[in-house]
Amino acid sequence: MQIALITGLSGSGKSVALHVLEDHGLYCVDNLPASVLAPLIADLRANGQQRVAVGIDVRSGNTLESLPAEIAKLRAEGHDVRTLYLEANDETLVTRFSETRRRHPLSDGSHTLEECIMREREMLEAVGELGHRIDTSRLSANSLRQRVLDVIGLDRSQLTLLFESFAFKHGLPRDADLVFDVRCLPNPHYDPRLRPLTGRDPDVITFLEAEPEVMRMRTHILQFVGDWLPSYVRDNRSYLTVAVGCTGGRHRSVYLVEQLAQAFRPSFRVLTRHRDLSGETR
Repeated sequence: MQIALITGLSGSGKSVALHVLEDHGLYCVDNLPASVLAPLIADLRANGQQRVAVGIDVRSGNTLESLPAEIAKLRAEGHDVRTLYLEANDETLVTRFSETRRRHPLSDGSHTLEECIMREREMLEAVGELGHRIDTSRLSANSLRQRVLDVIGLDRSQLTLLFESFAFKHGLPRDADLVFDVRCLPNPHYDPRLRPLTGRDPDVITFLEAEPEVMRMRTHILQFVGDWLPSYVRDNRSYLTVAVGCTGGRHRSVYLVEQLAQAFRPSFRVLTRHRDLSGETR
């Protein structure tokens, strides 16, 4: 069976993830105690289900401790288990709870919302290491739906590369596996003609490719990623996020992400995301 486990912080978008998987034909179960995961899968398989999505989070209480063992058991039985851990920064989570006026599941009347979020992070710390992390802080619901489908719809035998540009002034992407800082490179922002453009525009590309430092950085990143990809494949990774950051996330990082995607696309499934342009994933 193909099993998608959706977990993570309250308010991070788990319901959005489960709804999109349900819309694409997966049998969905939410708020399941981790201790009954294996019996549920056995029962669903006996009834002909082949694709299942299960939501397990802090509402499961102490049964969360058994989740790693439950996942290992299912994989040993030959099931294709993919775990998505959704998270967001504290400011975003507080805003979402305020907008929806929903009660945090750990709220007991004696702790603030911020304290509940902190406690939840601590309780889920080990769970976050079980699968692919997605930071939804700056993602629209539409972008999150696409990210979920990209991960769950992967060919199990092939690693997928996500190349992501970002602006350091807005913080590091929490879901990045590798991060490259290219703020040291010549910046098209200081040319008034190029400032409103992006790293996908021909004039910006011409500017950057005329700079030897940019070409050397491109070569070094390509070589580093290429040299280490076999190790990630051997580690049974199905998804690897390579983030490239500059100051504003519009020119240098966007250009290099597009170049990296073009170089690796013939051999791997490749996605690109420009976080601080539009939040899109392609």
